[in-house]
Amino acid sequence: MNTLRINSRTASHLRSGKVRIAAVLASAVAAVTLTGCAGWEYQESICSSGEYPVLAVGTTGSACVADGAEPDAGYARYPEGKVPQEVGDKWDVYWQTHTLDKDGTIVDLP
Repeated sequence: MNTLRINSRTASHLRSGKVRIAAVLASAVAAVTLTGCAGWEYQESICSSGEYPVLAVGTTGSACVADGAEPDAGYARYPEGKVPQEVGDKWDVYWQTHTLDKDGTIVDLP
């Protein structure tokens, strides 16, 4: 039967290796924490896949409609090129202070 013998020098190297691994992991966690996960930003879509956003006429309300379906009464499609895609994007912010009137004209909200 073969017996593995670990002398004190080998044991010391093994312990120092574990310490180095722990230090590397701690550094990685600290780096992620301090940078706030830069570059890993989550962006929430306005609508789910298979849907498109519509605007409530006369208000800042909105909804999502299945692709291929028409908006319900009281809702209209966003003007071309001014459709919000993600929460907080340029057009999502814009439509918080604007809407469409019953004729489809963009109007400022008070």
